[in-house]
Amino acid sequence: MSRYAADLKPILRLFFAERRRALLLGAALSAATVMAGIALLGLSGWFITATSLAGLSAAAAITFDVFAPSAGIRLLAIIRTVARYGERLATHDATLGVLTALRERLFRGFAEAGAARALSRRPATLLFRLTADIDALDSLYLRILVPAAVAVGAALAASVVLGIMHPLFGLFSGLFLSGAGLGLPLIAARAARKHARRRAHGIEALRSRTIDLVAGQTDLLMAGRLAAQSSAIAAADHYAGRADDRLNRVETGLTFGFGLVSTLLLTASLLAVAALAETKAITPPVAALGLLVAFAAVEPFTALRRGALELGRTLLAAKRVAPRLAAAEASEPLAAPLSGYAFSLAAVTAFHENSAVPALVGIDLTLPQGERLAVIGSSGAGKSSLLALLSGELPARAGTVAAVTATLLTQRTELFEDSLRGNLALANPDASEARLREALAAAGLLGDVEAMPRGIDTLLGEGGLGLSGGQSRRLALARLFLRDTPLWLIDEPTEGLDGATARNVLQRLSKMAAGRSLVIATHIRREAAIADRIAVVEGGRISEISRRGEAAFEKVLDRLRPD
Repeated sequence: MSRYAADLKPILRLFFAERRRALLLGAALSAATVMAGIALLGLSGWFITATSLAGLSAAAAITFDVFAPSAGIRLLAIIRTVARYGERLATHDATLGVLTALRERLFRGFAEAGAARALSRRPATLLFRLTADIDALDSLYLRILVPAAVAVGAALAASVVLGIMHPLFGLFSGLFLSGAGLGLPLIAARAARKHARRRAHGIEALRSRTIDLVAGQTDLLMAGRLAAQSSAIAAADHYAGRADDRLNRVETGLTFGFGLVSTLLLTASLLAVAALAETKAITPPVAALGLLVAFAAVEPFTALRRGALELGRTLLAAKRVAPRLAAAEASEPLAAPLSGYAFSLAAVTAFHENSAVPALVGIDLTLPQGERLAVIGSSGAGKSSLLALLSGELPARAGTVAAVTATLLTQRTELFEDSLRGNLALANPDASEARLREALAAAGLLGDVEAMPRGIDTLLGEGGLGLSGGQSRRLALARLFLRDTPLWLIDEPTEGLDGATARNVLQRLSKMAAGRSLVIATHIRREAAIADRIAVVEGGRISEISRRGEAAFEKVLDRLRPD
């Protein structure tokens, strides 16, 4: 249980931090709905019975007050209706608001150091976490916490009402209601937990395999694996269906259990009120009231039925989501360097996630504000790791890292199936039209965009389909220009571009970087030539640093791949 509590803690904290009042209001309205329903049924039973008995004699019929009870019945009916409507509005509005905050916090958690890089190897994971797992967490409030609290409250209220008739009647009714009403859902939750988890895994496998089939059908067809992929989808569907069948059996058993509890309580209550009425301890109308109150008090516990079946899925979602929420809460920006410096690294050692070999070892490096640094080395030497360290993507295991706010432009140009405007807005959502056009012009892409039929509102396909490689790189460069940070980190900005396009991109980049610090990871001469200093990385260590004007600087440039 402590493990489950640790997973639920950050989620519950976020629930009550985001919409505390709305959540409490929803719970209060839910309680009001249930209490009004129980009171309405009990009062109606009392009124019908009392009216029938009053009609047996003319004197009683004349003196019997029908207005107060009927007014009470109408009032309770109105309260129940209004409370039910308000409860639906409040609970669902609060839940949807919390789920929105959960998705945002989870997305930020996946953007933390190391998480995004690991996630790139399993892109479907983020989709499932943001959709299926977050949706599963709505049961925590709507189908578990609120129904359980309301059911216990209803049992206490019924126990008090029945206790007025006779203390032992109220005590035993309350204990039986609480024990059986909570015990049955707990037993069902335990029985359904494994099947709920299997159903969640099955649906996730079904979705991911279907996505693979749709996205990679050409490759699968060429490899002769189309039929195998279809069989894998069918197997996942069968696995999820089998889990659904088991859950339906558990639900049937739980429904039968609640029916049995209701029958036992109703029978025991009938015998109790009959005995009390025979001894004149209560009147027949009060006996009818007690019988119906005991019967109605079982209903709130039946609302736990669905929550019990979904508890396993909810706990699985919490286990998956909680670590990333905790990471988002615990993350801190890099320390600020000394005045006049863009960054300062002292004896830094860093490891990639799940790697026993250090990516960087004993790095000592500083960069004054406004200077440009080229980082060169063979593939796997640690160039990209150094950029990841400075951006906060790669945490340091030892040493100290201090850096100003940085923007990282990786080798891959990540574009989305959206308009050009939407892809630019990722860098700066508040940028004006003029600012967007200015960034496009600075990247040398404005002319191409204006030639398109819809201009900046032109829609791109998946991965930026519709743009050439050079245009995609320029669009990524325009996004960089929209990020007004004092440090730009760029990984091989002209790789894959033809010479003329590459020189044009570098010229524009150099112009826009005026006054900023710039770090370029490269193995191409033209990119390193715009730097003030060059650092050579070998095996995760800096083996050499040279400055423009020194013979070593030119010597290092000559070792690089020509333009």
